[in-house]
Amino acid sequence: RLYALCSATTFVFLSTGPTVSGSLVKGKVGQNITVPCFYTVKRTQDITSMCWGRDSCPASKCYRTIIWTDGWKVTEQYNSRYMLKGNLLMGDVSLTIVNAEEGDSGIYCCRVEISGWFNDQTSNHKVVIEKARISTASPHTYTSEQTSAHGSTSESSFTITRTWPLVSASEAPQTASGPCSSASDCLDVTSNLQNASVLHPSQQYSENGLYIGIGLCAVLLAILILALFIT
Repeated sequence: RLYALCSATTFVFLSTGPTVSGSLVKGKVGQNITVPCFYTVKRTQDITSMCWGRDSCPASKCYRTIIWTDGWKVTEQYNSRYMLKGNLLMGDVSLTIVNAEEGDSGIYCCRVEISGWFNDQTSNHKVVIEKARISTASPHTYTSEQTSAHGSTSESSFTITRTWPLVSASEAPQTASGPCSSASDCLDVTSNLQNASVLHPSQQYSENGLYIGIGLCAVLLAILILALFIT
């Protein structure tokens, strides 16, 4: 009976204590990962020491300890990438993993030491660090077709096809032997074409006026000769 009583008492002692359920934290390689852990601080006397360690929380302290704090400041730090950036005086003892690596994946133990036997607040957190996804999409290649004098076709990369309007040999200016080399050249070609299209009606009007003038002169001359004969 004494042995059974001792075993039961030991089980009760080991089972008691505010053990907080853990969490799952996921992140990418190179990111800053925060593993949450808090405890209640209502007065200055509640501020206490705590530790973070790898693997599940043991019966006391932390296994493979990575950082310690006395509740006011960090007292031990085994790797500069593990930091406590929260407000320690308010009970925020969350662990920040700077520039996370795949090797940081695993179980982390947060143990807050509470005075009294088996009163420590412990929580186990699973951290999963994944590789960042790399896009495998191939870049787009733009091609254009260039036709030679014999009608053969060739392709050239990174060139966008452009189609220029056709201009007859009689209307095209002598200097426009190919596509415009600049915006000003295109404007000159356009203005020349417009001028060419405007000149044709004026030339027709001048020819018609010449014929009318000759006709009027002939009529006046006939009238004068007729008047001479009458007188």
